[in-house]
Amino acid sequence: MFERLDYTYKTELGRTFCGDSLELIPQLEDESIDLVMTSPPFALLRKKEYGNKDQHEYVEWLAKFGELIMPKLKENGSLVIDLGGAYRKGFPTRSLYNFRVLIHFCDTLGYHLAEEFFWYNPSKLPGPIEWVNKRKIRTKDSVNTVWWFSKTEFPKADIRKVLVPYSDRMKKLIKNPDKYYKPAVRPSGHSIGKSFGNDNGGAIPSNLLSISNSESNSKYMAHCKLLKIKGHPARFPSKLPEFFINFLTDEEDIVLDIFGGSNTTGEAAERLNRKWLSFEMDRNYVANSIFRFLEKDYSEKELRYIHDKILSKKPVDLTTTLINEMNTLIK
Repeated sequence: MFERLDYTYKTELGRTFCGDSLELIPQLEDESIDLVMTSPPFALLRKKEYGNKDQHEYVEWLAKFGELIMPKLKENGSLVIDLGGAYRKGFPTRSLYNFRVLIHFCDTLGYHLAEEFFWYNPSKLPGPIEWVNKRKIRTKDSVNTVWWFSKTEFPKADIRKVLVPYSDRMKKLIKNPDKYYKPAVRPSGHSIGKSFGNDNGGAIPSNLLSISNSESNSKYMAHCKLLKIKGHPARFPSKLPEFFINFLTDEEDIVLDIFGGSNTTGEAAERLNRKWLSFEMDRNYVANSIFRFLEKDYSEKELRYIHDKILSKKPVDLTTTLINEMNTLIK
């Protein structure tokens, strides 16, 4: 896969390509991808530097990617898309673009909605300014919709790999079920026996994912700051792709992000021993994203060398080649 194409940089498990996903996706082998985990530019009212689309054209634009991805997914593969909400221009009422994406992908492209998720970001700043801060007639928008699409009705998934810690009350129940729980028939007629107190290694998570989006102290941001360059302005937290990578894939499976950005998905996949591919059009964002994969503490001179090499369209090998180059540079 992609052996004949020049990667921008590669690690032990993954490769990043600088280019248009609409051109790169068709070059993938059919039924080769286990999971596409991505967060495209949202349909916001204000234009952002990363190239977000207008609301009226958004569904048709994103559908081009969804159509190309479908045959590249394995039969039990999944496509997970994180979409932020938006308001209609000039009004304190919501745009329906993210829900139109959902309907179009299912009714027109043939995907199945395996499950809808909602990502709650407790650290998100109040906004939009006009309706929340100034006029004070709306609450802050702090929840994104995350659509889990599947190619068939039975995609690969294992909830046992994403169990969450038990509450203190549940721990007491497991330790002494007779003291804290008495089996009874509910008004609905449903009965829960003592198996309710079994220790299954953790609790089943809900489809509301509470994950703060704060990365100010990360290696990525530290290196960007050292070189006085701006990081990607719309990064999602690594725990978001981590959840879906763990939930929907196994080790050695292939994870793809078609809107790579700062390559949070690739970093999470590498850490979880999954193979990965990342597509990103902006070479500056690609160059910055390599900071996520530098295991040792490089000097400013070394970081600049690596960064400039990518900007000059020279591939970077993060396995052995780069180490040899760094030794030469130091000498």
